[in-house]
Amino acid sequence: MSTQVEAPRADFEESTAPLRGELIAHCYRMLGSASEAEDLVQETYLRAWKAYHRFEGRSSVRTWMYTIATNACLTALKQQGRRPLPSGLGGPPGDPREPVVEDRSRDWLEPLPDQLVWGRDAVPVDPAEATEAAEATQLAFVAALQDLPPLQRAVLVLREVLQLSAAETASVLETTVASVNSALQRSRATIGEGLSRAGRRVDELTPADRAVFAAFCEAFERHDIPAVVAVMTDQATWQMPPFDRYYLGPADIAALVEHQCPAKVAGDLRMVPVVANGQPAVGMYLRGPDGAYRRFQLCVVDLRDGEIHGVVGFFDGSAFEHAGLPEDLPAG
Repeated sequence: MSTQVEAPRADFEESTAPLRGELIAHCYRMLGSASEAEDLVQETYLRAWKAYHRFEGRSSVRTWMYTIATNACLTALKQQGRRPLPSGLGGPPGDPREPVVEDRSRDWLEPLPDQLVWGRDAVPVDPAEATEAAEATQLAFVAALQDLPPLQRAVLVLREVLQLSAAETASVLETTVASVNSALQRSRATIGEGLSRAGRRVDELTPADRAVFAAFCEAFERHDIPAVVAVMTDQATWQMPPFDRYYLGPADIAALVEHQCPAKVAGDLRMVPVVANGQPAVGMYLRGPDGAYRRFQLCVVDLRDGEIHGVVGFFDGSAFEHAGLPEDLPAG
């Protein structure tokens, strides 16, 4: 009896385990939440295991798993609204000299540390598929997806990111090819240039880009505010969900750091580079009265052509956990 159970389980795990990382990326695109994506992938595997004895191989295991995951996400999206960034609320830039205000009444977009996607036991089935799946997780693109209704979001991701055919997408969503084509047209019109505006992925960074990122991190550790903003474009933005404002331009970002950041002197911050949303990111740690450094915010950086176009800082401790970063750093 145990041998009969172990054989299909081993076959199931061998076929599906390599897909876990890309399924987390897929669910994250759909939901805008790393935590919820992780939960939905767990649910996907549970559903798939229960149904595996009925899998007849009419599609690939990969397509079958994406079908289960996508429909699980669509069900979840019926219970939640969109997850914006502060710049997506439609308001004007904030005044950096006014106190920042938390808004816990809404769910905000979360980052996706690459450690959560690829840092565990996920071994891609095919390198080309893995590259394809890892693309389009940049923060600006996922934020743009939040403006789409769930079905349009699913169609755009399946067609444009995963490169499924219209017929395959219709099969996944249990709809018609005509409906898929119509939803794709509407989603493209809404999202516009969302993907092309996305920050450069780490594997695309030039030596000049990397030097700028290093200078940005070092300037924070020196508490050199002019140097922090010197690497930013004139239209750079700084956002910090759950605080409900965004800040525009180097002068206002400098004022924000000066007036709102609790770090006041060189050495108050330590920066630990990581990768999130495929982009350069950094765990920012703040020195406490005892000299130890405690997690402060995880910043995802939009870096292109040797300049920083935007920074989004996330204060949720789960972002550090997903990135594999410790809660504290020792003094010294």
